[in-house]
Amino acid sequence: MTDRLSIALAQANPSIGSLAANAVRIRAARNEAAARGADVVVCPAGALSGAPLLDLLRVPAFLDAVEATVGALAAETADGGPALLIGAPWRDGAKHHNAALLLDDGRIAAIRFQAEMIFDTVGSTGEDRFDPGPMPGPINVRGVRVGLLIGSDLAVADVAETLAESGAELLVAMLASPFAPGRMDGRVQAAVARVVEVGLPLVAVNAVGGQDEQVFDGGSFALAEGGRLVAQAPLFAEHLLLTRWTRDTDESGNESWDSSEAEMIAPVEGAEALYGALMLGLHDAVSKGHAPGVVVGLTGGLDSALVAALAVDALGADRVLAVRAPLPGGETAALADALGDAAEIVELLGCRLDNVALGPVLKAADSLLAPAFAGRDTADAADRLHTRLRAATLAALAERMGALLLATADRTDRVLGLAVDESGCGYAILADVPKSMVLDLARWRNAHQPAGSRGPAGRVVPERVLDRRLKAATPAGLPPADALDDLLAGLFDGALSPADLAARGHSAETIGLVWRMVLDAEPARRRAPPGPRISHRPGGRERRFPVACGPVDLA
Repeated sequence: MTDRLSIALAQANPSIGSLAANAVRIRAARNEAAARGADVVVCPAGALSGAPLLDLLRVPAFLDAVEATVGALAAETADGGPALLIGAPWRDGAKHHNAALLLDDGRIAAIRFQAEMIFDTVGSTGEDRFDPGPMPGPINVRGVRVGLLIGSDLAVADVAETLAESGAELLVAMLASPFAPGRMDGRVQAAVARVVEVGLPLVAVNAVGGQDEQVFDGGSFALAEGGRLVAQAPLFAEHLLLTRWTRDTDESGNESWDSSEAEMIAPVEGAEALYGALMLGLHDAVSKGHAPGVVVGLTGGLDSALVAALAVDALGADRVLAVRAPLPGGETAALADALGDAAEIVELLGCRLDNVALGPVLKAADSLLAPAFAGRDTADAADRLHTRLRAATLAALAERMGALLLATADRTDRVLGLAVDESGCGYAILADVPKSMVLDLARWRNAHQPAGSRGPAGRVVPERVLDRRLKAATPAGLPPADALDDLLAGLFDGALSPADLAARGHSAETIGLVWRMVLDAEPARRRAPPGPRISHRPGGRERRFPVACGPVDLA
């Protein structure tokens, strides 16, 4: 009987579909774990394939490659080193499962499937294409009966109870759970509930890394019996967390597993966590897309300043090109201030600045369309045309460099249709950041250097840019930023009734105006580029409305 077991939690950042590269990561983690004396290495759900797979799960040739790669990894475990527990998609007849595979002694020693498909929970990726598997039994890992919880199996009692009743001695949760405020605590609390319910210790490994709209935040951990936290990995970074377990026997002859406190890295919270999630999402959008860097159109405003700071922090100043391409018109003094602020932002960040003169292009476009616009009030149409030409110019510049063009609009403006045209952008780093939060994040960054930052310490956003945002007026009929974000949170995300919104201080006129703007902006939102999700929204995804609809009444 084994009385000791060393479990290494390999908090990995896989790339979707890159089986060879992900296998290299798994091998590296196993080598490090072997050097530290681990008996088994546990990888996150989907560690071999990446997640979410979407319709890759229905491509037979890809699943064939998964099976071949698993076979090669299994063969390598004949070397006497640690066993491997990896997550991968797996076929079982006509069904497709989210699987955990135990590789040991040169073979696939056991396979288990996720049983509970509950979306928008502490363990779920939001992947809805897997088939649920049967209730699992324990597997034998180096003489220890281990119960596996895959994905949202952690969120419910049934799977853990079945495993305990079947003789499991220790629970292992393999997760690919994305970031949202409070979700790290939610995962730990769900795990504590399982430990208390069944009286077994639990280790949980979570994926880390950005993929499309999701940012997996890591934060792997271990709980001893009673729910005592004995190990904790960091958020937003790859990490190998080693836990050592010993079988104890009490005076009554009852056996249990315990672990002395191992590495404990407290998770970041609040604005620091939000900023870290945005940095990681942006870094991986660039690196996994194999782009050499990014282009940011600087306006001198707060949104573009924060985007530039995030880009430099995530990638380094040498991979960020800031571009000033001001639109003519408006007050000369205001334009001069904006240009000066953009220059100061670049100086603070240390990135390169290019200037693009749009005047000749805009003048030519106006001249071309002058006959069609004759006798009409075309000021708004001309402004929109100029904005789109600016966006197209930035997109062409980024494409010529092979770089990723970053959108600079925040979520408030996107939801209301107030954002500039983003059709040429590749990634919208502020897509889920409300206007009021932009100010909070910029203030936090001026006072702190984020963990893993490649940017400078100290202030990165000029104070007058912050002051200008504080004094900025919202469009006619709309409330200030804080009140507007509260209204959108209730109307767009929470689906509150007008009576509920009125009780929060919003007038009927404002509610009607904002509701109409939300509906009218649906086509623009569908064309908008993806960005990292950092909020916990009902259903786990952005709401969608009909593109063509008449006035939609609210009761």
